[in-house]
Amino acid sequence: MNGTWLDFEKPILDIERRIEDLKGLAPEEHPEAAEELERLERKAERLRREVYAKLTRWQRVKLARHPRRPYTLDYLKHIAPNFMELHGDRRFADDPAIVGGLAVVDDLPLVIIGHQKGRDTKENIYRNFGMAHPEGYRKALRLMRLAANYGCPIVTLVDTPGAYPGLGAEERGQSEALARNILEMAHLAVPIVTVVIGEGGSGGALAIAVGDVVMMMENSIYSVITPEGCAAILWKDASKAEQAAEALKLTAPDLLELKVIDEVIPEPVGGAHRDPEEAARRVKDAVLRHVRGLIGLPAQELLDRRLEKYLKMGVYLEETATAAAGTPS
Repeated sequence: MNGTWLDFEKPILDIERRIEDLKGLAPEEHPEAAEELERLERKAERLRREVYAKLTRWQRVKLARHPRRPYTLDYLKHIAPNFMELHGDRRFADDPAIVGGLAVVDDLPLVIIGHQKGRDTKENIYRNFGMAHPEGYRKALRLMRLAANYGCPIVTLVDTPGAYPGLGAEERGQSEALARNILEMAHLAVPIVTVVIGEGGSGGALAIAVGDVVMMMENSIYSVITPEGCAAILWKDASKAEQAAEALKLTAPDLLELKVIDEVIPEPVGGAHRDPEEAARRVKDAVLRHVRGLIGLPAQELLDRRLEKYLKMGVYLEETATAAAGTPS
């Protein structure tokens, strides 16, 4: 047990604590404990499946932000232990909120880029809570151009509340950096596979998420604004974030239904933080499957398919009043 629990996980916590207590008893002194232990483990497994099968959107937001949830470097530790990080945007600075570099995964060379949050106060300040400055996005673009020059597929891992909105970031061209990344990613003639592993917040997420295939972890979120920000704008009350989360439809199942993403990657029961190694294995399998499926495509076909994918988003049919009534329009 990792010591950090959300409110809806408390019933599971109570049972798991009792299980841990029973495991500490000597079997020869407490022969009845084995039977009770087996019963509690069955109950805990059943309760986990029941709780996590009916999560609300707001509960998924909490899971996406879970402080023990795996971040980019955690995934890379399991997926690409030979990852070689590259630094700097060659203009201003290196931004630790975005990490990127080279890796070979199952004999497949990749350029991997992702947002990186911190585990404690000191690291969160260093990583700016995963909110990148413009130099972070320019570093990401530099690495993507490098990948394109060598015909190397790109994998991006998204996990940010949004791009940093501070004065210095705006002075150094934050909005231009985001727009430039989105524009250039649309024209990179190499496969791009994106996974939202936690929070996918607004342009800060999209600036490394213009992929041929975009996937989301089961308990991740992806939205133009945070629920708190949405509630503050619509109702002048950030405490209505739960209501905003329902309206935003920001979960992976929602976005798959809306065809904003292409696939949902199932997480271990209880969330990726429960079993980071298994979560990483699932991400690796999904990423490699799609990268291998894209590698053989001619460059122009790859670009045409990417363009078509994004042009389809937001298209809707308007029904006239006469047509709805069943009369010729």
